[in-house]
Amino acid sequence: MIRAFAIAAGLILTLAATLAIFGLPVGHSMALMAHGAFGDKLAITRTLVKSIPLTITAMGIVIAWRAGMYNIGGEGQFVMGGVCSAVLANWLIPSTALPAWFGIVFMLTASVAGGAAWGGLAGWLKSRRGVEVVISTILLNFVAIQLLAWVVAGPLRDRSSGLPLTVQLPDRLMLPKFDPAYDLHFGIFVAALAALFAYGFLYSTKAGFRTRLAGEGERVARANRIDADRAKIGAMLISGGLCGLAGGVEYTGIAGQLGTSFAQGWGFLAIPVALLGGLHPLWVVLSALYFGALFAGSRNLAGFTDQGATIIYIIQAVAVLGLIAIGALSFRKPAPREAA
Repeated sequence: MIRAFAIAAGLILTLAATLAIFGLPVGHSMALMAHGAFGDKLAITRTLVKSIPLTITAMGIVIAWRAGMYNIGGEGQFVMGGVCSAVLANWLIPSTALPAWFGIVFMLTASVAGGAAWGGLAGWLKSRRGVEVVISTILLNFVAIQLLAWVVAGPLRDRSSGLPLTVQLPDRLMLPKFDPAYDLHFGIFVAALAALFAYGFLYSTKAGFRTRLAGEGERVARANRIDADRAKIGAMLISGGLCGLAGGVEYTGIAGQLGTSFAQGWGFLAIPVALLGGLHPLWVVLSALYFGALFAGSRNLAGFTDQGATIIYIIQAVAVLGLIAIGALSFRKPAPREAA
């Protein structure tokens, strides 16, 4: 608990120092950010909406990294989740025979399958062909983004529009909102379930134990008679599935249609979110809320200074680097004492 308070205090000091370095009035700027993140119902809603895709995608990153599979492909898996949801939606939109809730579940399931296939491919390439997962996932990001550009300009393009966009989802196929005047939707429950699933999987199942043990190293896994390759591929399937689910939730909850701008970097941002949470699902939820508040607060700050929207990325980077430094100091082993 003391360490958590220390990290929270460090993040606040980091934010203050970054604002000061850029010549912004620290107290006034932090007040603007706090109001933009928590000042009223709209601000809180904006914070939670930004936290939803970050939470779900970060859970996928946690599971992969716990298995020693440094998945940098959350963005590609997120995009593939959205694309697969849109492919299914293209069939569901004209049909009114199926209940709306069934269509939503169907689209989210398709998003999980699309992301899992993309993540599983990287896992298979690593375990069976020796291709480093960092390299394969980075390259698969580009493939997914190009595939997105192709489908929105070709097979899935709305023929009634001259823009590269898919058909707009009807309200009945969108995730329900708590209040029609605000963007907060039922995807927040999906994010909570994703966090509970990640925690339960890693710490309450044999498969999760094997995943964490495989992440410790091949020798540790072999000593415990665990097929490390199988555990790593499984971790990448689950990781990709969660990242794909985030894409499906964003598509059915906020976007409602796909365009080239659907790839907004959530998969990349999930990496610092996961690291800031110490790769522990429950702490990652708080980390996602912190980053969501940063995004929401920076929007308010941007209304008063041109630097508001840009400085937030620097704050994220400094926060992660500071946490890594704290972790390195905390776990550094003392030097062996010389014999007398």
